[in-house]
Amino acid sequence: MRQRHLAGGFIFALLLSQPVAAYDLPSLNLGFTSFLDGAPPSGPGWYAQQYVQFYRSARLKDADGDNALIPTPQGPRTAEVDANIGITQLVYQSDQPLLFNGKWGLNLMLPYASLELDPDNGPIQASSANLGDLLVGPFLQWDPIMGANGPRFMQRVELQMLLPTGDYDADKAINPGSNVFSFNPYWAATFFATPKWTLSWRLHYLWNAENKDPFRLLGVDDSQAGQAIHLNFASAYEVIPQRLRLGLNGYYLKEITDKRLDGRRISDSKEQVLGLGPGLVYHLSKHDHLFFNAYWETEAENRPEGGRFNLRYVHHFH
Repeated sequence: MRQRHLAGGFIFALLLSQPVAAYDLPSLNLGFTSFLDGAPPSGPGWYAQQYVQFYRSARLKDADGDNALIPTPQGPRTAEVDANIGITQLVYQSDQPLLFNGKWGLNLMLPYASLELDPDNGPIQASSANLGDLLVGPFLQWDPIMGANGPRFMQRVELQMLLPTGDYDADKAINPGSNVFSFNPYWAATFFATPKWTLSWRLHYLWNAENKDPFRLLGVDDSQAGQAIHLNFASAYEVIPQRLRLGLNGYYLKEITDKRLDGRRISDSKEQVLGLGPGLVYHLSKHDHLFFNAYWETEAENRPEGGRFNLRYVHHFH
């Protein structure tokens, strides 16, 4: 472990930490969506979705992927994060073509979380507040491309925006809100290799505005997270017709530009992580669907590395 990371670039990454998703990146879709992601599961109409995700035993990592140390009154200690995350989502999918024959829709998501940091007796502390940043996303959904035995390909493009509406306290290092506007568009698609075997992905790009009120111990006027790409991917096989699909799921996050403090680039500050594990989707009915995903993270740099367990319920109003 390189002790130099207790100051300079690593302290920047650490003190701005938000273990819901990353040290200073906003809360992102890391593994919340997976199978059959290329289209709403029940066609046009209104959807209500509820997500619950548990993030456990997440060790903070430095730029070399080693366990990070944080200052405490007893001296530097290895740090670990736990988070309980919920998201309530409302989606409307129209049946009206708008552009390039894509049908318009709107996605609204409200996250909330409880965050715990161990140790919590030093200058790096978690907020006790819970409300995250509101997400608003207009999208275009294309009808499935059909084959002789059913759908072959379906896709959607969404222009997601994260609004700085969540709880944020500049005296706390860890907050559920990011205090910045972020633009996070994505392309989601599902390919049916056979009627029973599907491959799905959701590819995001992320841009973040400046934080004009960063963590006060940094002693700077503004900070800015780097740009990033992140990808959810999954493959499932139908083992019970129209009921149960089992598969593998994963995600990958890579920050592609340096973070900034007062406009200055911070070297060795880019975040990355890879998560992999099993999952399933169970179709309770034509209008009710249950997803479960487990992920174990590896290759983390400048961010936590732990295990995620995700449960998602989808209801289609008809």
